[in-house]
Amino acid sequence: MEVTSITPQQVKADDECFHHDNEQLHEGHMEIIIEEISRGQKLLHRHKMNQPAINIGRGYSNDIILADPHICSEHVKIQLINGFWQIQDQASINGTFLENPKEKKKPADKHILEDGDIISIGKSQLRIHFVDHPVADTVKFSPFESFINLMRHPIALLVSVALFTLVSGTIFYLDKAIEVNFTQLLVPAIGMSLLFSLWPAGISLVSHLTKHDARVLTQLGICFAFFNLMWFSDLLENIVAFNSSSNSIFTVLIAIVPIALAFCMFWLNCYIGFHMSAKRRMVVSMGITAFLFGGSYLIQYSNKPDFNARPQYNNVLMTPSFLLTPSSSVDKFIEDSNKLFEKANKAAIKE
Repeated sequence: MEVTSITPQQVKADDECFHHDNEQLHEGHMEIIIEEISRGQKLLHRHKMNQPAINIGRGYSNDIILADPHICSEHVKIQLINGFWQIQDQASINGTFLENPKEKKKPADKHILEDGDIISIGKSQLRIHFVDHPVADTVKFSPFESFINLMRHPIALLVSVALFTLVSGTIFYLDKAIEVNFTQLLVPAIGMSLLFSLWPAGISLVSHLTKHDARVLTQLGICFAFFNLMWFSDLLENIVAFNSSSNSIFTVLIAIVPIALAFCMFWLNCYIGFHMSAKRRMVVSMGITAFLFGGSYLIQYSNKPDFNARPQYNNVLMTPSFLLTPSSSVDKFIEDSNKLFEKANKAAIKE
C-alpha cells in the first residue's frame, strides 16, 4: 500500500483555494439588484449592489439616492443578516411598505426579502431581484426593423419630406382658380409639411417624457412615408371614382385604404416610441384610428341637412389617360346607339 505524502506548500495552496472559493461564494450571495420602477412597473433605473448594507433615501450620503419629496433623507436600509436580506425602516415619516397585487400593502419593516418583492417608499417603488433571477427571452428583430432603419436615414427622410412638399404644392396649384407663381406655392407647401411634422414630433416628445427613446428622425421618416402613401391612395380613390359609378363597391373598398394606412402608421409609432405589449399596441392604434376617422365621419354626417338646395355631385375632372378602358369615337357611339334602337323597335313590334 502506497502512502502519498503532502507537502506544506500543497496544504497552503489548498487552503488559499478554499478561502478564495468561499470568498467568491460569499460575494455572490451578497449581490442584489434593486430596480426603480414606475407605478405601472416600468423599469426606470437598475442598481447592482455588492455590500452587506444598502442605505436608501434622499440624502446624498445614501447608496441609492431618490428624489421623491415624500422620502426621508435616511428612509430605509436593506441589510444582509445571517445570509438573508432584511428591510429596516429608519423611522421614516411615511413608512416603508411591501406591495403585493393580491393583498393589501403591509409594513415592510423587518421583512425578509424574496426575489421579485416590490417595496413602496413615498410615491416611489423598488423591485428586488437576486443574481439568479431568470432572464426573459431575447426579443428577435421585427421584420419592420429594416424598413424603420431605411426610413430614418437622412437621405430617405429628405426625399420623403421633399416629395410630400412637392405634392402639397401641386394640390395648392390645382385648387387655385387664378395663375400663381412658384413662391406663392412654396410657402403654403412648406407650411403644410411643418403642420404634418407636428404629429411625429409630439409622439417623440411624449416618448421622451415617459423615459423612452425619442427617436425623432425615425418617427419623422415613418410618418412622412405614410403621408406620401396616403397622397397616393387619394389619387387612387379619384381614379376609381372617375372610372366607376358612385354606388360601386370599388369606391367603398378603396375608401378603406387610408384607414388601413393610418392604423399601420399609428402601430409603428407605438412600436418605435414605447415599450408595450402587442395587444396594447393594437388597442391603442385602433383607438386612435377610430377616434380620427370616426370623429370626422360623425361631424360630417351630423351637419348634413335632410334637404340640401345644392346637392353634392362628383366633380372629379381627369384627362382621358386616366380611363381604365379605352373610350369609343363619336361615330362608333352613334352606330352602337342605332343598333340599340333597332333592337328596341323590333322588340316593340313583336309585342
